[in-house]
Amino acid sequence: MPTSNTEDLHIDQEIRPLFDLTHNDYSSKEVSNILAKTLGSKEDVLERQQLLKGFIANHEILKNYSYYRFNLTDIYEFLDNFFIGSISAWKLKMKFMFSEKAREQKRGKLILMVRLFYAVNKDYISKLDMSVFPKTYAAELEEIKKIFSDFDLGRYETAFIKKKFRIKHIVELMMLVTKKAANGELAQFWRRWFLFEAYLSISSYISLKGFVFPEFDDSKFELENFYHPVLKNPVKNNLAAQTPVILLTGPNMSGKSTLLKSVSICVYLAHAGLAVPASKAVIPFYDSISVAINLTDSIVSGYSHFMSEVAILKNVVTDAGKKAKCFAVFDELFRGTNIEDALEISAATISGLNKFSGSLFLISTHLHQLRQMEEIKANKITTCSIDCKLENGIPVFTYKLREGWNDLKLGRVLFEKEGLYQMLKSAMT
Repeated sequence: MPTSNTEDLHIDQEIRPLFDLTHNDYSSKEVSNILAKTLGSKEDVLERQQLLKGFIANHEILKNYSYYRFNLTDIYEFLDNFFIGSISAWKLKMKFMFSEKAREQKRGKLILMVRLFYAVNKDYISKLDMSVFPKTYAAELEEIKKIFSDFDLGRYETAFIKKKFRIKHIVELMMLVTKKAANGELAQFWRRWFLFEAYLSISSYISLKGFVFPEFDDSKFELENFYHPVLKNPVKNNLAAQTPVILLTGPNMSGKSTLLKSVSICVYLAHAGLAVPASKAVIPFYDSISVAINLTDSIVSGYSHFMSEVAILKNVVTDAGKKAKCFAVFDELFRGTNIEDALEISAATISGLNKFSGSLFLISTHLHQLRQMEEIKANKITTCSIDCKLENGIPVFTYKLREGWNDLKLGRVLFEKEGLYQMLKSAMT
């Protein structure tokens, strides 16, 4: 099975909070679970897309979805620890008749449950257009509605409003809850509800930001107006792949790493069945996604930065050699070794990876000598760069992607601008 390496995208730390508009920690955890991994097939991806589109189609019904979050936490913890053993309804009734404390404790929690369930069902769940959801998920929603129906919420809500919520109501509800807890229905209900809220949260953020659902085409890779969703004022770019390898150049601080992350996040979210931060996205369905950005030496494993790159590259080449469609990103490939070695093995890597049609490899580099490769001269390898110019000796960063190579070297410019040449020269006299 192809391997994936996406830790450098920081999905849980940076991307999940954007999509998490949930009302409780349980639903928030489901958002994390959805974003934690990509889906295994194009069919699964398209089904999740349709599921989220179903929520978006029901936006007018769900746009004001809310409740007091502490109420749900109280109810969940109350029902999660619910147990009355094998006691009969008659004995339970006697207990409540002679123990005001026990009666009022249970009465308060059950009224809270009825009122929350009743409001959520009446205002939101019962009004949903089920026809816009995939059949499998529509069936899940019907199970939620069935639980609400089994509780006969309207009857108990009316009893509470008329101040006629009696001991018999408490007993009835407790016996019903006990039955559903024992046969596993209650646990399934909570799972479905929290997942419902997670999908609602994700779809709400997609609508808010105008993300687009990608199309899948094994012969095409096109992103228009894509950007990194964490940035407050992002510069949007376009990228179309004409060859398996795209070589990215540009000086330090020009935004190469951010651009590589932006593309990778689009690919990752697409394969998780979500919409992506772009105005258009047409990409292949990849068997593996591997992103090597911000690699560091590992003291625990004993791997240096260079060996970490080699290990990741070996996995990618192994997968691609087995006819897997791979998406892989390498930021400043082989910067952890000397320049002679880096040039030789970078050229071999680029030439070799470019033979794997159907895959896409994005590689950023500072090795300007690679421009002399025959494949690059013959335009058999795509080159692009981050635009950056010098104006009056000061670098101006546009963060815009353009075709071709960027030979601008800012190191010497900035070194001299800070007066370090003169300072060091003075120190030696």
